[in-house]
Amino acid sequence: MPTGLYGIKQSNRKIDDHWGKNCFNSSFPTALASYMLEHDLPAIYIKLDVSGEKPKVVATEISFRQVFRCNKNSTDNLFFSFESVFAPYQRYSFDSIDGIDLVVKDTDGNFLSPLEVKLTVLPTDATSRMPETKWGSELVVRSATTSYCALGMFDAVKEHSADIREIFEEDCSSIQTWDNTFEMTHKTKTLCNCIDKFEYRYADHQKPLVMQTIWKTQGKSPLLADRAFDIVVWSDYAFSRLFIDSSYAFSDVMSRPMRATARLARCLWELSKSGKIRVGDIYRQMAFGNQTDKEFAIDGSKWRKYVASDRILSPLLPKEIVNEIIEPQYIEKLSPERRFDQTLYFTMKRDET
Repeated sequence: MPTGLYGIKQSNRKIDDHWGKNCFNSSFPTALASYMLEHDLPAIYIKLDVSGEKPKVVATEISFRQVFRCNKNSTDNLFFSFESVFAPYQRYSFDSIDGIDLVVKDTDGNFLSPLEVKLTVLPTDATSRMPETKWGSELVVRSATTSYCALGMFDAVKEHSADIREIFEEDCSSIQTWDNTFEMTHKTKTLCNCIDKFEYRYADHQKPLVMQTIWKTQGKSPLLADRAFDIVVWSDYAFSRLFIDSSYAFSDVMSRPMRATARLARCLWELSKSGKIRVGDIYRQMAFGNQTDKEFAIDGSKWRKYVASDRILSPLLPKEIVNEIIEPQYIEKLSPERRFDQTLYFTMKRDET
């Protein structure tokens, strides 16, 4: 392991970069995912089920070959490009699109998969006071993630542009000003209905978008639980429900979930008309007085309602797996002042004694 992290043999980060404050939080989950790929261990897959009258988020499993879209390639043949643009999506925007946490490519330079990477503790402070069956993780979402959600959704069904336009045309074409709070709060419910119709029709095209690694502790203690690590992968359609489901109730204030819903509807509609939009302009224009970099956040209790998997109670991987993900001589590169690093550091040090 030339980087000291399992499976990351080729990437755009230098060896020392992987251990930095803003890098380890994506490098470690990538190494854990690489371990699971090489050992044929599936991730928890949160996807949208449309077999009933209403769309429903369900928990299943998915292989990391599907998550990385790498077919039979091993990690020897993968290149991990962190905080990079997924170039195939640039064709859909006149302006430059943002980067995403992880772009998986093969060593020939072919783009395979764009993924937003999260590293979250289980439980949160609030859910730690509840029974263990109700423990959850927090999920903080950037606007870059929702823009990739929109671009990925359209990319998968672009040959159906005429049909997609028909779904959105009546409600979207009647909007005079997309950044007007009064107009948009009164339009949000109909936009939700449009997206519901779209997702019902094209749910077979959903694909992985968010790769959330969870590390479980003994309640509020910094000590790892015996069953400590797992990865939750959200499909783009399931991820969208985090903000769409919260947007149905009328409010005269444009909430963050309502804003995310309106942006998604606008992106899909405009892409269906011309195949190309100004992503940055849409996200800057439709700010509604809120920060444009942070889209929304999901607390631990709400997260647990969506992630209804028994593996949350007993994660797949034991705490000792750290010794296979991180080479022993690299332990001193961890920074114990950071909570996750501290937990790993003392776990590995304790195993040495």
